Amino acid sequence: MSSVRIARISAIPLDLDEHLRAVDDPAAGAETTFVGRVRDHDPDAATAVVALEYTAHPDAEETLRTIADRAAAGTDAIVAVSHRIGRLSVADAAVVIVVASSHRDESFRICRTIIETIKTELPVWKRQVEADGTTAWKGLGG
Repeated sequence: MSSVRIARISAIPLDLDEHLRAVDDPAAGAETTFVGRVRDHDPDAATAVVALEYTAHPDAEETLRTIADRAAAGTDAIVAVSHRIGRLSVADAAVVIVVASSHRDESFRICRTIIETIKTELPVWKRQVEADGTTAWKGLGG
């Protein structure tokens, strides 16, 4: 049976250590982490990326929990996942995922499923801000 300990949309910086503590369990032989950070470039950008501004639908946190529950269903995995909203600078963490389970394959698989599903199903949008002041809205997900 899966356990989602954190599924949060947050306006404050994400804390990887908090997520690691949330999944700490003596039965877990594997912990997989994913940190998605704001990068300084984008193939569609004419100049350097300086920030991303994330906004979320009011149901985004519930959707995030559903994504995590679905990915870990039928396993012994423990999940902690958060997505930032607001203005994030280059190198800021936008997404943190930690999955603990008995075995590494399961932990890696669930972590990857969560991030890929966030990208396609989580109602979070981002506006990319470039060094020259140009902005562009990007699609659904992180």
